[in-house]
Amino acid sequence: MKREFVFDNLTGRLNEIFTKLRRKGKLSAEDVDAMMREVRLALLEADVNYTVVKGFTSRVRERAVGTEVSRALNPAQQVIKIVHEELITTLGEPARLNLSGVKPYAVMLVGLQGSGKTTAAAKLAKRLRSDGERVLLVAGDPYRPAAVKQLQTLGEKIGVEVIADPSMKPPALAAQAFDKAQKGGYSVVIIDTAGRSQLDQPLMDELKAIAQKVKLVDTLLVVDAMIGQEALHIAEGFRDTINITGLIFTKIDGDARGGAAISVRSVTGVPIKFLGTGEGIDAIEVFDPVRLASRILGMGDMIGLIEKAEAAFDQKIQKEQAERVLKGQFTLEDFADQLKQLRKMGSISQVMDMLPGGLGQAARNISPEDTERSIKRTEAIINSMTLQEKRNPDLLNASRRRRIARGSGTDVQEVNRLMKQFRDTQRLMKTMQKTGGKGLSRLFK
Repeated sequence: MKREFVFDNLTGRLNEIFTKLRRKGKLSAEDVDAMMREVRLALLEADVNYTVVKGFTSRVRERAVGTEVSRALNPAQQVIKIVHEELITTLGEPARLNLSGVKPYAVMLVGLQGSGKTTAAAKLAKRLRSDGERVLLVAGDPYRPAAVKQLQTLGEKIGVEVIADPSMKPPALAAQAFDKAQKGGYSVVIIDTAGRSQLDQPLMDELKAIAQKVKLVDTLLVVDAMIGQEALHIAEGFRDTINITGLIFTKIDGDARGGAAISVRSVTGVPIKFLGTGEGIDAIEVFDPVRLASRILGMGDMIGLIEKAEAAFDQKIQKEQAERVLKGQFTLEDFADQLKQLRKMGSISQVMDMLPGGLGQAARNISPEDTERSIKRTEAIINSMTLQEKRNPDLLNASRRRRIARGSGTDVQEVNRLMKQFRDTQRLMKTMQKTGGKGLSRLFK
């Protein structure tokens, strides 16, 4: 199955347009007009709002036929730079949670049923907890027992207390939770609220009542990125009734067209604050228009990739392994640890999507399922070894390898292939140790 990013189709179309553009040495006004027609069509097919597309292409064309392009040494690159800058402008300035003033800070999550509010509340709680905040979750949807149970399960998983009482009205429960937070030294209260299949007055009245009972620093609308233009109507409906201060777009890793995420700031004036990037409890990231624009244009997101690596990789383990590498003591235990920490970064498909340019394009031709399967089989092989074998692979004679193959559900050829990869890695480590990185090209001849 192909991995998805809501802007995959748009990214592919824009890359085709830019490839044609790069073949031209000079750009005439006619060339720019032809390119903008294709860009306009690509954006409309991606479900970007028509008015937003019209303004975007108009601004790009005005700049693209101006002096900043005509005097450029590489006009095509300059036009791509302009598209990137205008896309950033359209996505809007980044906005952060309003964690200022007197604690505790109360954040309310609102949205329709199925948008992912409850999961988003837990993801946000985990993120804030990792930032040093003491978080309290409030199960403010007593009408769906499954929602309360889901939040309690997620709260237990991430180590965050959940306040729930189905017998209480949500405004009273929110007030009680806020009082508990004040007296108990909590710094952030996150209120998960009820959803409906559509906007209705009772829902809005309940949300207004919560806002009257609790002083909110942020009210975040959770929107499914896969519902297209309807996301704009939902955002406008909530904004016109209650004070929406930001949005969380969920399912950004889905297979929909995703243009609403580009349109929403321009149409509603409400900033995007977070993106839900997967099913995992860690799969939420602060919205950054520069990084999202780069990913849409196929430039990757190396900053995001580095941040994922920093969060996933244990610094103490990395230091210990580096010391062993310098002593020529890199073992299969270290190899297995590296794989475990790599998996903490998220799905392989998400990591591949963050690679820039040619690397990212090449990664699209690799099946993430095959990569995930290969990593799991490698881990199974290593886990079937004794501790002594992991630390001293020279012990792995033919009979031991047959035993490991049986124990891991693989075959001897796969065990042999892994050992060759490990030996190559060891050889690379030793060469780096001896030469400081010089002469590495000889390893790949």
